[in-house]
Amino acid sequence: MRRLALLLPLALIAAPAMARDSLGVFGQWGAFRDVDVPRCYAIAATEASASDGSAAASASVGTWPRLQVRGQLHFRLSRDLQAGTTARLAIGGQRFDLAGSGRNAFAADRQSDAQIVAAMRAASSMQVSGRDSQGRLFTDRYSLDGAATAMDAATVGCARNP
Repeated sequence: MRRLALLLPLALIAAPAMARDSLGVFGQWGAFRDVDVPRCYAIAATEASASDGSAAASASVGTWPRLQVRGQLHFRLSRDLQAGTTARLAIGGQRFDLAGSGRNAFAADRQSDAQIVAAMRAASSMQVSGRDSQGRLFTDRYSLDGAATAMDAATVGCARNP
């Protein structure tokens, strides 16, 4: 129940005022479908530390069937990235440089998306690190418990109703 309580507000932020269907909650991840877009996505939140001024952070993997885009990664970071810097994703022993600016980070291309999603399926956790606008190092941590199932549910959810 606590997981759903954490995911529901995140889903509302991630997809404003659109028709959303819950496809399920799997471990720390939830899967949703926006019928009007259409798109489906798996999403998880990380807890931010209120004492350091960080905002809520999230990781999502989306599918847009009409655009033929599948497994597209997006991070909403807990802090703005310092201008001219990039974020770095660590999953198991693998490291990936992410593109983006402000509070948004993502894989540079579809091949990187596929490599990251494959790594997510084989690991138990991941973390995104960067330097914030004040030059301080920050890290957003995520459990990957349920991520593979949530990503699969999102893919199937959009395959049924493109």
